[in-house]
Amino acid sequence: MGKKVVLFGAGRSSIYLIEYLQKYLEEKGGELHIYDRDKKTILERTQGSAVSHAHSINITDVDLRKAAVSTADVVVSMLPASLHMLVAQDCLDLEKNFATASYISEEMKELDEAVKNKGLVFLNELGVDPGIDHLSAMEIIHSLKEQGAEITEFESFTGGLVAPENEDNPWKYKFTWNPRNVVLASQGGAVKFIHNGKYKYIPYQKVFRRTEIVEIPEYGKYEGYANRDSLTYRETYGLEGVKTMYRGTFRRPGFCKAWNCFVQLGATDDSYTLENSENMTNRDFINTFLGYHPTDSVELKLRMYLGIQQDDTELWEKLDWLGIFENTKIGLANATPAQILEHILKQKWELKPEDKDMILMWHKFTYLLKGEKKVHSTYLIVKGENENHTAMAKTVGLPLAMGVRLILENKIPQKGVILPIYKEVYTPILEELKEWGVEFD
Repeated sequence: MGKKVVLFGAGRSSIYLIEYLQKYLEEKGGELHIYDRDKKTILERTQGSAVSHAHSINITDVDLRKAAVSTADVVVSMLPASLHMLVAQDCLDLEKNFATASYISEEMKELDEAVKNKGLVFLNELGVDPGIDHLSAMEIIHSLKEQGAEITEFESFTGGLVAPENEDNPWKYKFTWNPRNVVLASQGGAVKFIHNGKYKYIPYQKVFRRTEIVEIPEYGKYEGYANRDSLTYRETYGLEGVKTMYRGTFRRPGFCKAWNCFVQLGATDDSYTLENSENMTNRDFINTFLGYHPTDSVELKLRMYLGIQQDDTELWEKLDWLGIFENTKIGLANATPAQILEHILKQKWELKPEDKDMILMWHKFTYLLKGEKKVHSTYLIVKGENENHTAMAKTVGLPLAMGVRLILENKIPQKGVILPIYKEVYTPILEELKEWGVEFD
């Protein structure tokens, strides 16, 4: 009897995942059952495949959700991260394997012993970042350690960007994944990392002014800002003694300085709603955060408040191009500042049908080998085909699909709540990714 995969969520990042699993299950005589709020979206993704079955679902419907999980060999969640635990708990109760591309949560970690006791695999963080970053880093770390090297520094940056040929706005950026996540980036506590043996903490209001420039051959310069808690990856990667551990996000130079204006203004705050937001214009929104003055314009007040110099034309061009000073009605009721900012940005940063996005990942290892200090750096460039078959969807969906295949074929000996940091996981996936043009230089 053929294997059955159940997928919850058919959003933008699922297209390669679905296409890969369809082809695999066609060859093996299996079935793919996809559940989403919008059945039409599923049908667009599956393109009439005979092995795929589309179902609409309210994910909070416990009976329907459990009925779906009960039929599966592997359950995949491409839902928002906050909903993974609903599905994971069902998988534990019904003894089904589970996989997702998202960051592992503390609640998920707490299931580890119970998952092990049932002999199941709950595979997390198998997308692009997190995901391909783990696969590629662990391959190098294990290789260096086998040579007897002592790794002293590790830096890693990833960017979901637009391809250089489509950098046709002053920000040189467009949305290639969830816009809300971009607006809320780096919120939720201080960024943590270690540098030359010293612990460093950057509060949110300073994150976008503490950047590092990296030059990528043939692609030029990018700036990176620190994200999340880099310290936890020392244990994950077996680098407890490392003196520098720094993970971050790539943007083109100048982006972070301009984005910091919205951070300092308070426009990225998602903790309260604005009164009468549905009747606000873009200009009203910006003026909301500025002091009253009987004659000064919004533009002048913003310059004064943020200390933007008159000759900083590059920064001002970015802000002005977004239309934040226009009398365009927003039309969002009971909206938070972050929701309004996202709404404004979506009008300007949307990918055009012909646009190509780009994933850029870069690792740098500093290590000691036979008493000599050495540096090894490697980078990955993946470009999308169009607004649907994006590099983001490719690098999120393919590793996850390959991980599901390994689970179906019983090729992952580790049980419990795991990350893709084992040779049995990263070696076959990295090799197969090369066939899809996903290869480090």
